[in-house]
Amino acid sequence: MNLICVEDGIDSSKDAGKLMISVLSAVAEIERENIRVQTMEGRIQKAREGKWNGGFAPYGYQLVNGKLEINEEEAVAIRTIYDQYVNTDIGSNGISKYLENHGIRKIQRQNGKNPLFDAHLVRLILKNPVYCGKIAYGRRKTEKVHGTRNEYHLVEQENFLLVDGLHEAIIPEDVWNAAQAKLIAQAKKYEHVNKGKNERTHLLSGIVKCPICGAGMYGNKSIKYKKDGTKYKDFFYYGCKHRGMQRGHKCDYRKQIREELLDDAVAEVIVKLVSNPHFAAMMQEKINMKVDTTAIDQEITNYEKQLRQDYTIKSKLIEEIDNLNPDDRHYIRRKADLDDRLYRMYDKIEELESQLMDARAKKTSIEAEKITGDNIYKVLIYFDKLYFAMNDVERRQLIEALIAEIQIYEERKPNGQWLKSIRFKLPIIENDLSIGLDNGEHVETVVKLSLKKDTPKIEVTMEPSAESNYTPTEKATYGKIKEYVKEKYGVNVHTRYIAEVKRMCGLDMGENYNKSKKDNPEVKHCPQEKVEYIKDALKYFNVIC
Repeated sequence: MNLICVEDGIDSSKDAGKLMISVLSAVAEIERENIRVQTMEGRIQKAREGKWNGGFAPYGYQLVNGKLEINEEEAVAIRTIYDQYVNTDIGSNGISKYLENHGIRKIQRQNGKNPLFDAHLVRLILKNPVYCGKIAYGRRKTEKVHGTRNEYHLVEQENFLLVDGLHEAIIPEDVWNAAQAKLIAQAKKYEHVNKGKNERTHLLSGIVKCPICGAGMYGNKSIKYKKDGTKYKDFFYYGCKHRGMQRGHKCDYRKQIREELLDDAVAEVIVKLVSNPHFAAMMQEKINMKVDTTAIDQEITNYEKQLRQDYTIKSKLIEEIDNLNPDDRHYIRRKADLDDRLYRMYDKIEELESQLMDARAKKTSIEAEKITGDNIYKVLIYFDKLYFAMNDVERRQLIEALIAEIQIYEERKPNGQWLKSIRFKLPIIENDLSIGLDNGEHVETVVKLSLKKDTPKIEVTMEPSAESNYTPTEKATYGKIKEYVKEKYGVNVHTRYIAEVKRMCGLDMGENYNKSKKDNPEVKHCPQEKVEYIKDALKYFNVIC
């Protein structure tokens, strides 16, 4: 198909016509690009002047003659979001629920019909500098999704234009800065805890290190079957992550360690540690220690002082530009020089604001670490009571906060021990301390606890004596007693029956907080047959003789 234009004398079937069409197309494309560049420059200049750049007004504001003005009906929610985020410990999800519970609904607009503040919208509001009286340009950029043809997504930019706006702020600038510092300090992905019924939390996964390659050992599941093909039970092990080829690495350590043995041994070491008579006093001393933020406070003060000076210089430069005489023969040069100085000042202010925000985030992080450390110290004091009352997810969170790494022996020791050393994250004791892994004289655990300036860690080294015959014992939990009876005798026993038999054997069971409130409650006692089964299980686990 050919294009023939009679008036302009263009015929695409001829070489001259094809050349003319190519030239006209190139000129049109250049003109289109010029229009785009001029439009963008106009928007940037408008942003530099502190004006709103078009589009829907942010929630909390309304557009009046092209200017942003506070919408008091919507601004209530904005102030509440910042107040709750800065002055409490709740995050964006908690704020979303708080607003819903207190009847604060989002007023529907033409650009949003959802009446609720979801967590994503709360985070966008917290990150938007328009609420502290600023105008930002270029915060997000549309980029093509890699590997697709026509898919694009918004990508947040680290460097963008940020200037004082002409509109009134809804929240003070210091509150907005505090919110940004908290956002940076909390920029962490949390572990997913909503697991399915068949999923298991491996307490020491990644914390236990391979004795050969030093990589983390992770939890694995092994299913055992009976001869008839029916499922017998699940076994859980820790194995090196490089047992198979992983990203070019392969480890020759093929052994797998039973999770119950290692988990119980680590818990026993910590229980022995916290059972030391002087431990509670040392923990209390650590809790009462104050964190020194003098240096970071001085750094923040210096940044704030420099920013005030630069803001003053910026205002004077703008005033000089406004007072220039257009009739002056050097007007263009003088304006260009002042514009250049103003733009450099904007760059300097932007850099200082970024440094100030990082310093504030650093201070918030230090204070948060002190609070977290205090909480862990408090948990450690009552570790032996709390640990066994926690679920697997809570235990995993505690272990992650407490332990840096665990080393194991390459081969299991003659006494059955795998655990070699534990390195803690928190400085606890500054003197050497010896503890045992059990109440007898089977094994000595040398705990070298030292406080270093560069690495505030503790190392717990496990060295069994030559004459040791210690063998780690399984904990006689209710679940294991039930499992033993079920496997051996093929019957189920209730937890209440196990507790009753323990009391019959003179074992300390503590007070029963689940007693019936009736005057003469009907109590169903354990049948004699099951009493014998449970006693056999207690003997198997060395609870009774």
